[in-house]
Amino acid sequence: MNPLKKIAAKTFAFFVVSKIKRSYYKAPEIQARLLKTLLKKAKKTKFGLEHGFDSINSAEDYALNVPIRDYEGIKKYIEEIKEGKENILWPGKPKYLAKTSGTTSGVKHIPITKESMPNHILSSRNALLFYIYETGETSFLDGKTIFLQGSPILQNINGILSGRLSGIVAHHIPPYLIKNNLPSLKTNSIKDWEVKVNTICEETINENMTTIGGIPSWVKMYFDRLLLKSKKKNIIEVFKNLSLYVYGGVNFSPYRKSFKKLLGKNIDMVEYYPASEGFFAYQNSQKEIGLLLQYDSGIFYEFVKTEVFDSGSYKRYNLNNVELNTNYILIVTSNAGLWAYNTGDTIKFVSLNPPKILVTGRYKHFISAFGEHVISEEVESAITELSNIESINIVEFTVAPMISPKSGLPYHEWWIEFDEDVLELDILSNKLDRRMREKNIYYNDLVAGKILKSLEIRKVKKGGFNQYMKSLGKFGGQNKIPKLSNDRNYVEGLRKFTK
Repeated sequence: MNPLKKIAAKTFAFFVVSKIKRSYYKAPEIQARLLKTLLKKAKKTKFGLEHGFDSINSAEDYALNVPIRDYEGIKKYIEEIKEGKENILWPGKPKYLAKTSGTTSGVKHIPITKESMPNHILSSRNALLFYIYETGETSFLDGKTIFLQGSPILQNINGILSGRLSGIVAHHIPPYLIKNNLPSLKTNSIKDWEVKVNTICEETINENMTTIGGIPSWVKMYFDRLLLKSKKKNIIEVFKNLSLYVYGGVNFSPYRKSFKKLLGKNIDMVEYYPASEGFFAYQNSQKEIGLLLQYDSGIFYEFVKTEVFDSGSYKRYNLNNVELNTNYILIVTSNAGLWAYNTGDTIKFVSLNPPKILVTGRYKHFISAFGEHVISEEVESAITELSNIESINIVEFTVAPMISPKSGLPYHEWWIEFDEDVLELDILSNKLDRRMREKNIYYNDLVAGKILKSLEIRKVKKGGFNQYMKSLGKFGGQNKIPKLSNDRNYVEGLRKFTK
């Protein structure tokens, strides 16, 4: 990098990061002011009039007047927006409708407004500025950048553009980054994911790639194709200056070993927590755990303890009164026109000043077929530990209950795709089961009480998860494999992809 540009990057990082750090202790106060601003802005919308925004003066008033809703609860408002009506959830019309998949609602359309769009762009930028500020590294800016993402082709719904979030964001890449950004618009617009990845390989294989981003499972597919095409042993032999990997959307721990093998060395990584509903948090340190909650970016946060949510009788917490190391469901109110919206994500705080979180899973992604309530955080931690201790690489996995086996006790069934041939699955199953029993007392009691037998591993053939996702029409882009299911709807289709 030109020495002047390097100095400029570090200076800008220092200015932005210092400003954010000075606001850490004021995060609860900033959130309180933000809620009032949002309510004032939207008080004359249909939603604001129906819920008495004029009379709400505090977070407590807000909780009394505006109940928590999931997508089904706001769908009627979204349908009015799609018909072209204005001033429904937010003044005027949204700029975009982000198209995303729901487990119960089918395709969802999440509004993105002129006011909320900067949240998605600036949060991504600021995460990288924190990285520069802490490490002094700017080499990742020297070469080309690629983010494996959805198509930027957008549809028009009564004057509102609609598409995948990553495709929408692709239209807002800062001008100073466009010349170093890949793939080309033509390649990025290819619908077939396999064709798209192959074409991306052709476009990038001879480039000076320094930054790569995307969901781990799809980036791994890209890496595999690159190695096949280049006949190299690892990615660093293909991209010798690759220095940064940016990811989000899933827990990276289960993929860490296989990525190290693919890459050929350790490189720095930065985690994002983006969603169609907002860019909620990002990794602000290479030395500390947790993601910095975006408390000053147009989103007001509330939190409900996961263990009481289904009772319907619960307290809504905010940054004034949350507790450390407690699992909460993340509820958001934003300048996109979302009001007490249940994201379905579960998080826990690892720091209060500044507010930093870990994403622990999806509220509906758990196993409690027998009252055990096993959550994503537990299974991801268990399989990561097994992978590290046994020196095996896990490509992908999912877990579901076997409630009615042909014989014997029911059990948890782990469907795992390994990176190499693995023998003695029974021994691995027992070791994995011991870890799960250590992490979840209810699961341990059920196994000890002979209500359940120890878990079983079912081996998925190489490439099996990708083939299965392709058969479901959910191949590539932002589509993710559920780590946990409380039924067998997902795993039954995996049968034909086992060895």
